Amino acid sequence: MKPHRLIFYIDGFNLYFGLKSKGWRKYYWLNLQEMCSRLTRPHQELVKVRYFTARINQAPEKKRRRQLTYLEALETLPLVDIHYGIYLASPQTCFECGHTFIKHNEKKSDVNIAVKLITDAMENLYDSAVLISADSDLTPAVDAIRNYFPDKKVLLFFPPKRSSISLKKACHVYCGVLNKTTISKSQLPETVLSKSGYPLKRPEHWA
Repeated sequence: MKPHRLIFYIDGFNLYFGLKSKGWRKYYWLNLQEMCSRLTRPHQELVKVRYFTARINQAPEKKRRRQLTYLEALETLPLVDIHYGIYLASPQTCFECGHTFIKHNEKKSDVNIAVKLITDAMENLYDSAVLISADSDLTPAVDAIRNYFPDKKVLLFFPPKRSSISLKKACHVYCGVLNKTTISKSQLPETVLSKSGYPLKRPEHWA
């Protein structure tokens, strides 16, 4: 019997802000491949981990460098593919005081996830897709999988402190919220060698 193939689709910013909401900064150095392996059962095969994020080029330099270090570390994991959206800065005005400030927003990740969910199903790359997100904008894509690919399943994990009723209802199986044990046991080594052989160290700010 062939193993049941899984592809994970991770909403990077949704996961990051979930960890941040829990105060789990020390777990930001997260080995996504190891985490997904821990969520894979013996009769299943982990074939790919798709990570959707955006480079925070307009963020403070120290924060930007921490993200860059992490992304380079993720690039060393053989099953992880990184898919980039864009990170935009836009002026916002407070209606109460009239103060203008800059708000940063990540764009396109939800669209990128939706497209990959559907195109991977079209190419028969998975038997089940596993979403790690609580973005309700992904609900139509899950509905499309149900309608056009009845042999495929979509499983759902919520990041910590995140939820979506509509997405939960749309998915075939709700697996729960990512727990502290899984996340804490899925950390990268303190130092990772980049693809070019350069040592990438866990940012001190995340220690």
